[in-house]
Amino acid sequence: MSLLDEFREGFCMMDKTSIPDGYGGFTRGWKEGAGFKAAAVKDNSMEARVGEVEGVTAVYTISTSRGVHLEYHDVVKRISDGKIFRVTSDGDDSATPESASIDMRIVTAEEFKLTS
Repeated sequence: MSLLDEFREGFCMMDKTSIPDGYGGFTRGWKEGAGFKAAAVKDNSMEARVGEVEGVTAVYTISTSRGVHLEYHDVVKRISDGKIFRVTSDGDDSATPESASIDMRIVTAEEFKLTS
């Protein structure tokens, strides 16, 4: 097991669903989807901290294995604490090549509040 594997923890996709309301309509909701391993690290640079003071959401880097394809605006949940993230980049843009010994794909993300 590599250090990267030890650093990763349980995450799951969050899928937006339509739930019948019993009156002929529906409400929107979220349900947990497929699970995967990832690591989320908060950007603690001075620029990010200034942005948070000015109301910008916290920015994170999420790293997964190459086999996990996170796309722009995917919503994921960290199982350990229930924190929700929305992906703000495309995972296909930052993946190590198949020939590399490090198995990694990286996306940026922001903290996200689930709404219906």
